[in-house]
Amino acid sequence: MGNMGNMDNTMERKNELLENIGRLHTTEMGQDRIRKNLGLGAEDAVAFCKGKILAAGCTIYRQGKNWYCEIDGMRITVNAHSYTIITAHRL
Repeated sequence: MGNMGNMDNTMERKNELLENIGRLHTTEMGQDRIRKNLGLGAEDAVAFCKGKILAAGCTIYRQGKNWYCEIDGMRITVNAHSYTIITAHRL
């Protein structure tokens, strides 16, 4: 039972990001960086990241001031306070 409290906390925190998915945004430089890192071309980087974060297989965890969302061989980094997508990388 020792780990259950931690697991519940992780789920609550994951839900915190999902409940605020509408606040997700990035800067113009962030859009460019994400597109370049993930090879998105002219695609809307925020819409792409939202879709990945909401996908069933996405692993979401928080470390310090950032959320990390991992799916399909990529990691999306989101600031936990401002909901700014900082970057995204292929793993």
